[in-house]
Amino acid sequence: MSYQVTIIGGGPSGLMAAIAAAEQGVTTLLLDKGSKLGTKLAISGGGRCNVTNRLPEDEVIKHIPGNGKFLYSPFSVFNNYDIIEFFEDLGVGLKEEDHGRMFPVSNKAKDVVNALLSRLKELNVEIRTKIPVEAIHYGENEHQIILESKEKVITRSVVLAVGGKAVPHTGSTGDGYAWAKKAGHTITTLFPTEVPLLSKDSFIQNKALQGLSLRDVDVSVISKKNKAIITHRMDMLFTHFGLSGPAILRCSQYVVKEFMKGHRPVTIEIDCLPDEHEQKLYEHLQNQLKEQPRKSFRNVVKGLVPERLLVYLLKINDVNHEDKAANISNQQLHSFVKHIKHFNVTVHDSQPIEKAFVTGGGVSIKEVVPNTLQSKLMERLYFCGEILDIHGYTGGYNITAAMVTGRVAGIHAAYEAMG
Repeated sequence: MSYQVTIIGGGPSGLMAAIAAAEQGVTTLLLDKGSKLGTKLAISGGGRCNVTNRLPEDEVIKHIPGNGKFLYSPFSVFNNYDIIEFFEDLGVGLKEEDHGRMFPVSNKAKDVVNALLSRLKELNVEIRTKIPVEAIHYGENEHQIILESKEKVITRSVVLAVGGKAVPHTGSTGDGYAWAKKAGHTITTLFPTEVPLLSKDSFIQNKALQGLSLRDVDVSVISKKNKAIITHRMDMLFTHFGLSGPAILRCSQYVVKEFMKGHRPVTIEIDCLPDEHEQKLYEHLQNQLKEQPRKSFRNVVKGLVPERLLVYLLKINDVNHEDKAANISNQQLHSFVKHIKHFNVTVHDSQPIEKAFVTGGGVSIKEVVPNTLQSKLMERLYFCGEILDIHGYTGGYNITAAMVTGRVAGIHAAYEAMG
């Protein structure tokens, strides 16, 4: 069988690439080793599918700390606003939620997947699922894809849209790296990003705070030199193994990068009251204690932080539940305030890359043409989505990167195939 464009991988970037190629009028084949297309889309955004983000382009790129600037070129062809228009043209109404996140009005990820599948059908894209690829043989005028069944597919252009190594149950198990290497590409170090963190601290081990969420706190990753590498203000969660939740996921790649430099463990610092100045908070509480000396200290500070955290802070500062405000030393108060503003957790590891939401590292972007996504090393070979060394925070940013690169790769793979 021979085709003008063959896309390997049926995730967000592969589906976009197949649609874009077929819209140029070329014979298009989409191969996926899984039984269903769009499995990653179907589970994204908690099953509601966070399709993209409608923040301004610069903001979107800022939320893609892993080589986001590379996307300025592809964005000039197709950007986050074009994604919104694309889905609305397919009949999928979108709505905006917090931080610019865009979801289908129906709240159903399957509506997004079905719209893409219907468009592929309309365009007569040949889809073959449950078809693992065994090897790719690159040639001057055409490439050969050898399937596991030993069948050969001849194609002018190949688009690799096979994902990274995160969320392997959706099919992204890192197959594409070997095919990229065979074409001469460098694969930068792979690491987990957007991943929960592990701690052996006693309060984690004894589950003192397990299941507790903190809202709108500042979470910082502290360097060897005791400086904040990055700070994110969002919600976070204490778990039975360590830390999770949006702020932690965003900070995780910076923790993992410290590990990669040989710095371990890494301190995560939580500021539970980021809008309060430490000294002012101390003075305010000192006044409260003086005004209500007979009240228990616990009742004076009640409501300052969630109850379970308060109980824990009292315990580590040697304050009993019934201790009166008048009996609290300045030193205890200082320590209590310090713990609220600098709650430190020692992180010794992250969950493995398979448990991460996103893969860091991948095909080096230095070897890919930004405005076409063609390999600089191999004719008519294109990359899109998570196989590239590009990674963003959760919130629609990775899907945006995948769809934009998929669209651009598909268009150019078709142009080259026709040439």
